[in-house]
Parts: sequence; C-alpha cells; structure tokens
Amino acid sequence: MREIRELDTVELILEAQGVLDAIRGPERVVDAGTLRALQQAGDYAFGFFDEGRMVGASVAFFGPPASRSMHSHITALLPEFRGRGWGRELKEHQRQWALTQGVGNITWTFDPLVARNAHFFLTVLGARATGYSVNQYGIFGGGDAGDESDRLDVTWSLAEFAKPPAEGDVADVLEIPADVEQLRVDDPRAANDWRMKVRREMAVLRGRGLEIAGFDPERGYLFTA
Repeated sequence: MREIRELDTVELILEAQGVLDAIRGPERVVDAGTLRALQQAGDYAFGFFDEGRMVGASVAFFGPPASRSMHSHITALLPEFRGRGWGRELKEHQRQWALTQGVGNITWTFDPLVARNAHFFLTVLGARATGYSVNQYGIFGGGDAGDESDRLDVTWSLAEFAKPPAEGDVADVLEIPADVEQLRVDDPRAANDWRMKVRREMAVLRGRGLEIAGFDPERGYLFTA
C-alpha cells in the first residue's frame, strides 16, 4: 500500500533526512532541524511510503505573500522506486495541498543536463522554464559529481499547465546527453564538456530572444520565438 504522510514527528523527520541523504549523497539537501522548523511553520513537508517504508520525500516553502507561490526545495524518490509514476503522484499531492493554501504556482530549479527531469517537469507536469542560472549553488560533491551547478528555473502554474509547442513553432533545439548521471560516473570530463556546451548555447539561443517551450527526449530542449 502506498501513502503520502506529513512529516509531523521527530522520528519521521529523521527518517526523511536519511532518505534525502541517500538520494543526494554527501552534500546534505536539508538537515533535520531545518526540516522540522519548516514543517512546524506550516510549510510543505511530506514523505512517500510504500508498504510502510519511506521511499521518497518532498519539501517546499512559501514565497513572498503577494506572489501566492511556493518554492519546491526537493521532491525525490530513492532510485529503485523511480519509473513507476510515483514521482507524479507526489507532485500532484503537492499541487493539491498548495491549492488548499491559496497558492497559484510552484517554482523550483533543476539541472538542465538531466534529461529525465527535463521531460518530467516540462512535458509530463507542464511546468514552464523561466530562466537559466550559472553555478547557482556552487560546486556540489553529490548529485552534480563535482560539476558546477547550473540550473533551469521553472514555474508550475497550478491552474493551467503548459503544452508542448506545435512543430511549426519550434525555432531551434538544444541537445543534451541521454543520461548525464551515468556519464558523470564513466567520463566526468565529457560530462563537464556538456555543461560548458549547454551553458554557451543556452546563452546564445536566449540572446536571440528565443525561450524554452518544451522538451523532446530525442532532440532536447525546444525553443520558440
């Protein structure tokens, strides 16, 4: 049986920290004390359970009051539980919870080189890419494997999901590796080359006034005028 439960006890908070540490590696995403404080302040802090075992977690906090927004700090499942549609369940729970709080959109960032996330966020969820930040969090020793942490900023409008662009509207595309996470293990230098390439080409395309309007697993990011 699957369920999504609020992290409302110290025991669950500590369990969630362990799950997030296992996902992220040596660079801790959020410590238990901060996670507890966010939950007690009324922010979003939930765990995803399968047969009583926590296999994922999601943490988000409210933005400026006038923005009616929430920022999703992390939503993740242990690797062996991905690919089952559970990530979508967790994000949909976050969406429904946000709507009950009067939130109109949720923002977050992600590594633009990770194709599975680009597809999930931009195609499956219908979020919109709103900006590109160079080395936003500094150099991580965890998920980015020592690479600089460039990020795409996204906004998920909870009332109106973005749709992929019509083929005739696609002005350009930007390829990314099929599996940069494995590439970072096999060939870190090649992974870093991809980082620099995407950073340069992203700047050129956005400098031409083009914006990311979608993602295609075969071609990469789809740009429209």
